[in-house]
Amino acid sequence: MSLSGAAKLAGIIGWPVSQAFSPRLHGFWLAELGIDGALVPLPVRPEDFSVVIRGLMKAGFRGVSVTIPHKEAAFAICHDTDLAARAAGAVNLLIFRENGRIEGRNTDATGLAASLRESLGADALKGKCAVILGAGGAARAVVVALHDLGVGEIRIVNRSRGRADQLAAALAPHVAPKIAVFDDKDWSNAAQGAAVVVQATSAGMKGAPSLDIALAPLAKTAAICDIVYNPLETPLLKRARAAGYATIDGLGMLMHQGVPAFEAFFGVVPRVTPALRKTLEEALDRGP
Repeated sequence: MSLSGAAKLAGIIGWPVSQAFSPRLHGFWLAELGIDGALVPLPVRPEDFSVVIRGLMKAGFRGVSVTIPHKEAAFAICHDTDLAARAAGAVNLLIFRENGRIEGRNTDATGLAASLRESLGADALKGKCAVILGAGGAARAVVVALHDLGVGEIRIVNRSRGRADQLAAALAPHVAPKIAVFDDKDWSNAAQGAAVVVQATSAGMKGAPSLDIALAPLAKTAAICDIVYNPLETPLLKRARAAGYATIDGLGMLMHQGVPAFEAFFGVVPRVTPALRKTLEEALDRGP
């Protein structure tokens, strides 16, 4: 790939960022659409986040995608945010405007909702119970996605009960489902009657320990979704598949959440296609 002096530039910021597949995702679309541009991976320490953002704005970047652990810090520096971002208290997309303002959006919620619709059906979760594992920025987006899908109850399971309580209190005014909080020692009760479980932490990501939860308390009709996509089949999903549960990997969420980011950065709405998924799966198989 070659870039001209007029190339449209955007970034993806994380710590670490080496595991991120957004550069490959956007690279596929850039090549497919013949756009002179690039999405640059930028490893940024949490204490350097705001300084780096200002530097990128001065350097002419159009915006950045934001990944772990910066999503809540990104929300804090925005001048304008969309409803999903305000409800979640976190953003994964920062758009730099010519007047110096920063617009923040949360496309994780719409990306996950689209992925679950594809895998389970548009109305599969309406009125049902869903469980979220984790209470960080990603979990906030999952709450919004489950609200969009019409679930009746959301149960949040987290090691830190206090953080889960804070998340529930912050989101309850914005979403329709009832929100209940459980600590991880009460997992068996939280799992009862769940139609879907969404793993919303970095556990199981390449280089990170897996989340070790018992699957037996779940009904065999439950689906298990892991928002981690590298590796594509996390240890949790591998165990779930072997036990006969329907599983949903994080690649669908990644592809769908990238659509509005690409449009904001490069001015064209891309398509999520089987060819795109195959390309990303092959890249995951090859590794770094």
